[in-house]
This record gives sequence, structure tokens and C-alpha cells, in this order.
Amino acid sequence: MYPAPRPPGAVVAGQMLHRPPSVQGPPAPAAPGQLKFTIAETCDRIKEEFNFLQSQYHALKLECEKLASEKTEMQRHYVMYYEMSYGLNVEMHKQTEIAKRLNAIIAQVLPFLSQEHQQQVATAVERAKQVTMTELNAIIGQQMHAQAGIPHGAHAPTLPMAPHPSLAGMPGLPPSSGAPPGLLSAVSSASLMGLPTHPLSVLSKPDLGRPEDKRERPEDRAAALLEERARNSSSPGEKYRPRSRTPDDHDAKRRKEDKGHDSDGEKSDQDLVVDVANEDPTTPPQANGDHRDVRENGEKKPERPPSQSSSSRSTPQLKHEKGSGYDPHGVRPPPLASNGIPTNGSAGKPAYSFHVSGEGQLAPVPFPSDALLAPGIPRHARQINTLHHGEVVCAVTISNPTKYVYTGGKGCVKVWDISQPGSKTPVSQLDCLQRDNYIRSVKLLPDMRTLIVGGEASTLSIWDLATPTPRIKAELISSAPACYALAISPDSKVCFSCCSDGNIAVWDLHNQTLVRQFQGHTDGASCIDISPDGTKLWTGGLDNTVRSWDLREGRQLQQHDFTSQIFSLGFCPTGDWLAVGMESSNVEVLHVNKPDKYQLHLHESCVLSLKFASAGKWFVSTGKDNLLNAWRTPYGASIFQSKESSSVLSCDISADDKYIVTGSGDKKATVYEVIY
Repeated sequence: MYPAPRPPGAVVAGQMLHRPPSVQGPPAPAAPGQLKFTIAETCDRIKEEFNFLQSQYHALKLECEKLASEKTEMQRHYVMYYEMSYGLNVEMHKQTEIAKRLNAIIAQVLPFLSQEHQQQVATAVERAKQVTMTELNAIIGQQMHAQAGIPHGAHAPTLPMAPHPSLAGMPGLPPSSGAPPGLLSAVSSASLMGLPTHPLSVLSKPDLGRPEDKRERPEDRAAALLEERARNSSSPGEKYRPRSRTPDDHDAKRRKEDKGHDSDGEKSDQDLVVDVANEDPTTPPQANGDHRDVRENGEKKPERPPSQSSSSRSTPQLKHEKGSGYDPHGVRPPPLASNGIPTNGSAGKPAYSFHVSGEGQLAPVPFPSDALLAPGIPRHARQINTLHHGEVVCAVTISNPTKYVYTGGKGCVKVWDISQPGSKTPVSQLDCLQRDNYIRSVKLLPDMRTLIVGGEASTLSIWDLATPTPRIKAELISSAPACYALAISPDSKVCFSCCSDGNIAVWDLHNQTLVRQFQGHTDGASCIDISPDGTKLWTGGLDNTVRSWDLREGRQLQQHDFTSQIFSLGFCPTGDWLAVGMESSNVEVLHVNKPDKYQLHLHESCVLSLKFASAGKWFVSTGKDNLLNAWRTPYGASIFQSKESSSVLSCDISADDKYIVTGSGDKKATVYEVIY
């Protein structure tokens, strides 16, 4: 092959360098077989190469544009299919709720039939539940043919549930089992759909251009969740990433539950938010579709137990009547029988506490006579102070001894001295995170000299409270965009943070380093508690699971699966009980070593926070239904109940069990004195 040609200028320069200085004459002839290029020829070759590369560039550019077009089309199809999927999901949960309510109606009507007819109806109902795949395929085929003429964009009609042939002609039953049109309007769409929402996602900023409405529309909820899913398809933790405000925020805020407007118009801009819409206490409660009529507790059992933790179940309602002395802001005692023993379903009222055996059998709990009279059980609680924080209070904690209350809101923690009666102003303010990010958890170390703050940011702040002016002495940087809950080990050496990506970060507080991450939750970890001996950790997540972790071996021990997202939990300091608050409005009290558990049904909406008293004999839970409930451990006899004016997002009990503090959506914290 020929050697690589060199430009003519380089050839001439080389010849001049090798020519003796004393010799004059023409350049030496080129070696045989060597090509010579003039400058013009070299330029032509460069031009040809340039034109060739330019044509290749244009071809590749066209190919990229084509791929971009195809990508856009695929994304459009992706969104369209998700829209269809969510529509079907919503409809599925609607039909599930209809079936539950019809089953409840049958169970309530059944006692009024004769014994013979009762047996016939019970047998027919059991036969109706045995739907074969052949029947299911036939029903789906009929519905698809019936809906073939629906234009694109029309709302999917309610899928009627055809009556089972075995129910035809049964006494006391209507000829058609189609759901009445107003059945679903009796409850909020959120409880019907049971679709995933963020803990405390029950606080999003109102859309100023929309009319004020206390109920969300199912189609709005589906569209909002569709947008969230499409946005979150890149990574599991993306939906919890704090966002800067953009002109699109007006629509993006619909990705969670749009629950109506708050009277003060202030809600969180982040994904982790809590509804603060004030509910009208005089609104008639809806019927409870799952609870059966338990006339005498322990004698008449439900015909079929409700779903043990279903987020699509209807939520129990507390029957408040005008003129009956109901105080929407007062603390109410539990229902008592004439002999002073607390009732659970007597006098025609539905039971609210159920025992669930290891086989799934559910029965009302017969409360012992000393359920509310045993030593260490409060009689009621009295509101003694209101701390006007100025922002939605998402986190609270009380110092030991009881003197200071710390309230976490948007971008700051405020410190209140409650030992001074009537104190209306904070003694100090700790500016944390960024101004627009909500504080999600505040924890005091046992020495009361250090405060750890976490929230809608990747940074945990460690505050030194021993100095005359509190200051940040360290910051812990996490890879997750948000921290939803914190726990401190009993020896104050380790901090555990629940991350929005589902991991549990373990921090060495002395060296301010990340030493380990517990991985297991497939969605955000929302709540956490640690056993008193510091050997076991309990976490709840948006993946509908509660998990326990061995802190000595660094591994997962147990996993409890539910059908509802977990928003709060607490471990009993003196026993083997774990209380879990759910998005479905249930509180479940699990035994950590046995399959038995208790299921409590006094909340009307998702349970946002939960805390055990130090004595372990009672615990409190708060919810989006504005309620503070106090329960007897473990079976859940209602000790007292307080109705606040907005969603109650957080709570804490003082170390001496004498005070309760709650944080709510109407920008304040409330201090209660516990009366024994």
C-alpha cells in the first residue's frame, strides 16, 4: 500500500531541511510510487470529506427527530393506557364498595326473616359469591358489547352487578340488584377508591380558580393520580421530591386528594401534605356499610367480617345529633351502660372494637368491667392552652420534664413555654430547612439538650439547645428528597429517619455519619418507632406494609401486609403490642408474637398520628376527621374523644402522661391536661 500522503507544504519543508546549505538547485525527485498532492487537490479532498460528514449529520438528525416523534407518541399512549387503568381501578373499587354495602344490608335484614327464609338467604348469598371464570367472562363480554358505542372521552358508566340466578325470587329481596344511583354519593370518593395517597397527603393548596367544594370528584382524583404515576415512572422516590413553584403547579396540585378549600387558604405546596379543610360538625354522618348491627356485644356476630384493613371500605361514623349536647370542640366521654361498664355495640349501636383471631374470625370485644376504672386510666382531658403557630403544624413534641412544647410548621420550629399560664408567644424560633418546606418530625434527645428536625428536604438539622440562643451544630445530608419520621435510640447514639424513597437511614449522632440503610419498603417509609430496649425497630410505609428490624443483626424480622397505606404507628412501652393507624380509618393493634389483633373503628378518615402513654395502658390517635381519640390498650375501649376544628396531623404525650399536645391544619397546636 502507498504511504499516507503529506501536504505539499510539508514535503517542501522537509526537503529544505535535508538539503545541504551550500547546494543550490531544484528539489530532489519524489521517490518511486509516492503520490503528490497540490494544495488545491488537498482542499478538494477536505471539501468532499466535509460534505460527506454533513450529509451523515443531516441523516442522523432526521433519524433523531423521527425517534423523538415516536417517543412522544409512545408517551401519549402510555398516558392514555394509564388513564384507562385508573378508570377501571376506580370503577372496581366502586363495585367492591357496592357489594360490601349490599352484603351489610342483607346481614341487617336477615334477622327480621323467618328461620327458614334466613337459611335460604344465607345459602343463596354464599352461592352468589362463587363466581366462576366462565360466568365472569360472559359478563365482561356483555358489558364490552354494551359499551361499544360510547364515544371517546365519555365517562365510563357504572358497571352493574348482575343478580346471581340463585337469588331470584328470594323473599325480602328486590328483583334487581343494580346499585341505586345515590349509594356511592353517601361517602367520600377517597374512601371508595382506596387508591394510593401520600401520608398526610391530605393537605394540598386549594386551586384558587375552582369553586369551593367539600367533595372531590372521582374523575379529578383519577386524573390527579394518573399525573402522579406518569411523573413518577422514572424512580420510586421521585413523587416525594420537593418542587419549586412553577406556573404548572395549579394543575399539578391535583395529583393528590383535592379535598376542598381551607378557610385560611393555606396548604402545603409539597407532595406530602395534609388536608386542613374544616368539616361541618353538623353534617349528618353517612351510614356505615361494614359494621353490622351488634345488638348485644358478644351475642350477635357479623354475618361476614369486614375486610381486615381495606382502604376501600366505608369508614365508621359517629352518630351526633343536634340538640343532644354534642360539643364539636369539647372532650367527650365514652358510651357507658347503666352499670358504668363501657359498651361496645349495645343498645342497637354498632360495635367499634373487634377481636380478629389468627384464622381471621372477627368478633366484637366484650370490655372488662375495669376497662376505664383501672389505675392509670384517664377519665377525660381538658384543653388548657392554644399555641398559634401561624402555619400548619405537622410535628409536635414535649420536653421532659414538661415545660417546653416544640411545634414544627413551614420552614421553622417554634418553642413554647407552657409552664407559663396563658402564654401566647413562642420563646424562640428555629429556622430549619427552606422557608417553603414543611417540618415533618421533631425529636428531642433524652438529655433535652439536642433537637433533631426532619422534613421535606434531604437535610436533617441537629440543634444545640444548651446554648443561650439555640443554634445548628450539625446537618445530616441524605440521598432521599424528604424525611417523613424520626426515631432516637434509647442511648441517644443513633437516629433513624424514614425516607421518601422507602429506605430507613441509620445515623451515628456522635460522628454525624450514615452508618447503614434498611431497605425493604417499596414505597415511602411514613412512620417509625423503636422498642424500649433499643433492639427492635418498627416501620410503616406507603407500600401497605409494617416491618420490624433487628438492630443488633441489621436485618428484617417480620412483615405484616395490609390493604391500606400505613400513616402512623406506635410500640407499647410496657407490652408486646403495636398500634397501627391507616389510611382506611382503621386502627389495628397487633401482638408482635401472636397472630391475634384488635381492630378499632371510631375514626371517620385516615389516621395521621398515634402515640402511646409512657405507662403503656392507653394511647391516642388523631385523624383527618378532626378527632383525637384515646384508647385502652390493647382492646381499644374508648376513654375519651375530642373534636377539633381541623385535621389533627400530629400528637405527643408528656413523659409523665399528664399532658397531650396536638398539631392541626388550622395553624395551631392544642395543649390538653389529662385528668385521672
